[in-house]
Amino acid sequence: MDQKIMDFRSDTVTRPSREMRRVIASAEVGDDIYGDDPSSNALSEYAAEITGKEAAIYACSGTMGNLLALLTAGRHGESVLAGKSSHILCSEVGGAAAIAGLCPYELSDEGGIPSPEEIDRAARIDGDVHHARTSILALENTHNYAGGIASAPEEFAAAAREGKRLGFHVHLDGARIFNAAVRHGVPVSAYTKEADSVQFCLSKGLGAPLGSMLCGSREFIDEAVRWRKRIGGAQRQLGIAAAAGLYALRHNIERLAEDHENAALLVKLLKAGGVAVEEVRNMTNMVFFPLHGCRLSDAEFEAGCREKGLLLLAISPRRIRLVTHLDVTRADAERAAEIISEVLSS
Repeated sequence: MDQKIMDFRSDTVTRPSREMRRVIASAEVGDDIYGDDPSSNALSEYAAEITGKEAAIYACSGTMGNLLALLTAGRHGESVLAGKSSHILCSEVGGAAAIAGLCPYELSDEGGIPSPEEIDRAARIDGDVHHARTSILALENTHNYAGGIASAPEEFAAAAREGKRLGFHVHLDGARIFNAAVRHGVPVSAYTKEADSVQFCLSKGLGAPLGSMLCGSREFIDEAVRWRKRIGGAQRQLGIAAAAGLYALRHNIERLAEDHENAALLVKLLKAGGVAVEEVRNMTNMVFFPLHGCRLSDAEFEAGCREKGLLLLAISPRRIRLVTHLDVTRADAERAAEIISEVLSS
């Protein structure tokens, strides 16, 4: 009998369910560049509605969605404020600088969301000729590298409102914003209403095979459409992908709570086995622990787990991440903890 492979590397590894595949196969399609793809139009309308924005467009990925926001709201040669460990600065191949032409200024984000005081200190608005004037504040929620922290609505609002007070366009990198909303028991609009634009992923916890949405004012999205075309992101019969995204939004939001429960169980079991799991307030579907004191290299530890049927990720040197998602069961979380203990003890 083949060994079951449990994939905890990311919530991006999910596969479409049988029902989602049926929806994809029967999707109505048209040419989205001409605006006549009914499935794409329906997805954009629904995404705008639930985020409380005037309009939305589909982007190929979260990275593209964030880049479109920076291109649309920024001005070449100015600056963007973002967390020093944010996805926009650390994991998008320098697109903010290389393509949008924005100078990045780092904010402290160990707690997920920078404080209003930190934002005020980092802002470049004093007219000093030596500075790249700030035009965008980018906030991330949930925050990946900070441990999957789901910042509370009031904490997020305080940071966003400080950005607006300073005259910045506030962009929310909400790749996993629905995890934050479910974690705090609020509608996603509790967060998105505080931002001028928001990007969220369909292809992570929501379980669609690809794609993200960028939402904002109608004027903002109209300009983002032009930028999407310019960088090669406009597509034709988009409805095949859009139908999956719409299904995900309508059926897979509330079930994110199961992922959070499985992650909490994994933490409990790992700690019981002596693993020094990182303590994260308002955790969601991510579990991190260091390999300090382990004689195995990162690659050797990954290989040892893989041999036993567990895929996980050394997301940075000596730091391991596991992510729960809709293809991970409670039993998988229990077995994952066993495997990790076995490999560490060996």
